[in-house]
Amino acid sequence: MKGRDAALDGIRALAALGVWLLHVGAQTGLIYQEGMLARMTSRLGIAVPVFFLLSGLLLYRPWARAALEDDAPAPRAGRYLWHRVLRVMPAYWLVVVPVLLLWASLPWTGWVQWLLMLQNYTGGRPPDGLYQMWTMPIELAFYLLLPVLAWLLHRWARGGDRLVRLLAGIGVLPLVSVASVVVEHAFDLHLMSQWLPHYLIYFAAGMALAVLSVAGRGRAVAEGLAPHFLVLALLLYVVLSTELAGPRTLMLPSMPQALTRMALEAAIATLVVAPFALAPRRDSLRHRVLGNPVMAYMGRVSYSFFLWHVPLITLFYKLTGMETFSGDFLQVGAVTFVAAALVSMAAYHLVEEPVLRLRRPSPAAVPPPAPAPARPAAPVS
Repeated sequence: MKGRDAALDGIRALAALGVWLLHVGAQTGLIYQEGMLARMTSRLGIAVPVFFLLSGLLLYRPWARAALEDDAPAPRAGRYLWHRVLRVMPAYWLVVVPVLLLWASLPWTGWVQWLLMLQNYTGGRPPDGLYQMWTMPIELAFYLLLPVLAWLLHRWARGGDRLVRLLAGIGVLPLVSVASVVVEHAFDLHLMSQWLPHYLIYFAAGMALAVLSVAGRGRAVAEGLAPHFLVLALLLYVVLSTELAGPRTLMLPSMPQALTRMALEAAIATLVVAPFALAPRRDSLRHRVLGNPVMAYMGRVSYSFFLWHVPLITLFYKLTGMETFSGDFLQVGAVTFVAAALVSMAAYHLVEEPVLRLRRPSPAAVPPPAPAPARPAAPVS
């Protein structure tokens, strides 16, 4: 599809599959077993930082270009926010409304919270089939904050070397995440762990990659060291799978464990995405593997896959009468993958695509360009 990076779509597909594997592993009890496979499966939540990093990278890049290049226009905030609403809300409502009708009994205030993505600010147990939706209010909060962040960074960058100042300004955001963890633990405010400040470090990593990609910096390093980046990401993932990053159960991590996990996840997500963001060579092996047509397509439908896979896992357990933390991992995985893939493809083509076309003017509505004034012919280069 024109305007899309197939390799980044492939990374998005892997992240969606990682979340699905994590939830199948949790539902069947696999992640609570002993052994390295169980431990590594339990840390597939790394997919969420990858999603957040990709949002920071792709959404901030036009603003980064406007800050670094005098002739590049900045996105209009109103248009940008309208596009975000069209991109996120209809597909989200398509899942939330029937799930709430089937498996929840909420007052009208509960419906408002869920329909407007405010559920992270009130606490409480999520309804069956919607426990993956805690990430959506965080994404929405970032969407709303980004125009303000971009404006502040743009003004800050005017005072000197724009590249250095932009990166320095973005470098403040991870400190907000660290401060959030400290406050959460010092004052026992664990609800804050589902608010945007806790996760700004991941969005900031993506924003920094956006700045570097626009400036053309880091390409040689990312190209030359791409295999090393990916190997190092795998090694750090092994460390993430240990108790250093906190328990695998629903017990809360200690402050050192939470900070260790945050640092490891930010590093892993950056190492995975950086070679594709900074050195987007379509002829490279890594791009051919992740950007192949199947992975690229799965990346395009990954949002619907993310939204639908948990309700379908829940439905499978309700229909079969199986208890939570039971069931065969391969059986549950195979059935729910096929179901989620088919439903997400249908949702993408029947809902997401038609809605996304609303934000693009039809060809008939675009006036033809005015004829250019005559000028001397230039030699063909």
